[in-house]
Amino acid sequence: MSRTIKIGKLKIGGASPLVLIAGPCVIEGRQACLALAGRLAELARKQKIPFIFKASYDKANRSSAKSYRGPGLGKGLQILAEVKEKYGVPVLTDVHSVAEVGPVAAVVDVIQ
Repeated sequence: MSRTIKIGKLKIGGASPLVLIAGPCVIEGRQACLALAGRLAELARKQKIPFIFKASYDKANRSSAKSYRGPGLGKGLQILAEVKEKYGVPVLTDVHSVAEVGPVAAVVDVIQ
C-alpha cells in the first residue's frame, strides 16, 4: 500500500518515487542562500523532480564552539521565508529546542 503526503504544493509518495531535499548545511548569508535555492529549484523543475529546500539557521552541533553556527532564528527564518516565496518551493529546517517550534512552524513546511 502506497501512502501519499502533501508538503506545501508537493505530493510525495505514490507516483512520485523521488524527492530532492537539498540546500546548504547552514545559511551563510541571504544572497548565497537565495542564489543556491534558485539554482536548485531550476534544476529540479527541468528534471521534473519534486524539490524541498533545506537549510539550518543554527547549526548547534558544531565540533568547535568557535565555528560559525548561522544567522540565528529571526534572520534565518526571514531568509527561509524569502526562499519559499521567491521560488515557490517548500522549505525544511531543523529545530534544537521546543521554544523554536512555534516560530519555525509559522514559516517552514517540514520541521526536522
